[in-house]
Amino acid sequence: QVQFRESGGALVQPGGSLRLSCAASGFIFSFATMGWYRQRPGEQRELVATVHRNGRGVNVDSLKGRFTTSRDNVKNTVYLQMNSLKPEDTAVYYCNVVRDGSPAASWGQGTQVIVSS
Repeated sequence: QVQFRESGGALVQPGGSLRLSCAASGFIFSFATMGWYRQRPGEQRELVATVHRNGRGVNVDSLKGRFTTSRDNVKNTVYLQMNSLKPEDTAVYYCNVVRDGSPAASWGQGTQVIVSS
């Protein structure tokens, strides 16, 4: 059974930083391309970043320079380092397997990030 356990979300002031973690299980993690997604209030879930099997991370253009994704194939965990946070980054953040450009498994509960002064 594929499972994701996201953590690290918090209330943070604008300009602050957070590091999110997602522990995955139930599949061969080291073979999977992983993605970070977020769902902002009132909006659909969107892709934030992808990290390939070899650790190469790719962010969506609008987030380049602020967000960095990485992975640990021994711990079966992906990370999202978020810097210079803005109020519009407020969202629930999720991870998932990415296959053919789309999320491939059921969602975990996500982790809430609130950026506010």
